[in-house]
Amino acid sequence: MQTLKVERHDGVVTVVMSRPEKKNAGSPAMWRELAETFTEIERRPGDRVMVLTGAGGDFCSGADLDGISDDALDYMKRASHAAEALSALTIPTIAKVDGVAVGAGWNLALGCDLVVATDRARFSQIFIRRALSLDFGGSWLLPRLVGLQKAKELAFFGEILSAAEASELGLVTRIVPAEELDSTVESMARRLVHAPAQALSLTKQLLDAAADGGSIEAALQRENHAQANNMLGADAQEARAAFSEKREAVFYRPDSQATTAHV
Repeated sequence: MQTLKVERHDGVVTVVMSRPEKKNAGSPAMWRELAETFTEIERRPGDRVMVLTGAGGDFCSGADLDGISDDALDYMKRASHAAEALSALTIPTIAKVDGVAVGAGWNLALGCDLVVATDRARFSQIFIRRALSLDFGGSWLLPRLVGLQKAKELAFFGEILSAAEASELGLVTRIVPAEELDSTVESMARRLVHAPAQALSLTKQLLDAAADGGSIEAALQRENHAQANNMLGADAQEARAAFSEKREAVFYRPDSQATTAHV
């Protein structure tokens, strides 16, 4: 690939956006490769957790608009395909953020389940400063995460936020010193890898579905089907056996493949 580095180790797949000379700004090639990579990850049963990060001390500075002219709509469709493929992932996803995460770059991070940032990370819905409107799912993500009024404030002014300010809004899961970023994310990913994969995936899908609204009756119906799948699965059998035998349950072995299910 031209713009990404993909590494796999014991159930964790790490996707590194690698255009450091551009602070990992999204080019047409990068959006295409992200979409293809996310789609491949969803199809690989050995990938249990995804970590998304950037090379060179930055996460992503948004879209690289150099050379964009009459093909602007095609460019935007490529970016949208990447956003859709990220949203479709049913495994846990962690954005590992250092440096800048602005514009589409911030929305790329917000599209992940968890955001771990260094104390020097900076965030912005910077679009308005470039005479642009929201993209990469920002108009969908922000109101759900912070409410409509705060979403409008972030979008209207495009202010640069520190990691602490973003965390106060609930947009950063955890803040760590830069030297602890790798070890913190590795520890979180390890815990998720060793969790029961099907139950974790179904939990993610249930929460995502409920965030879109609907009734408690619909949520309960989804929960019933998900829980019935869990109860009959191998992980639940292992959990019951471990409880009975007074030992730690083992849900992951390097040669094992996750069972997939959908709500």
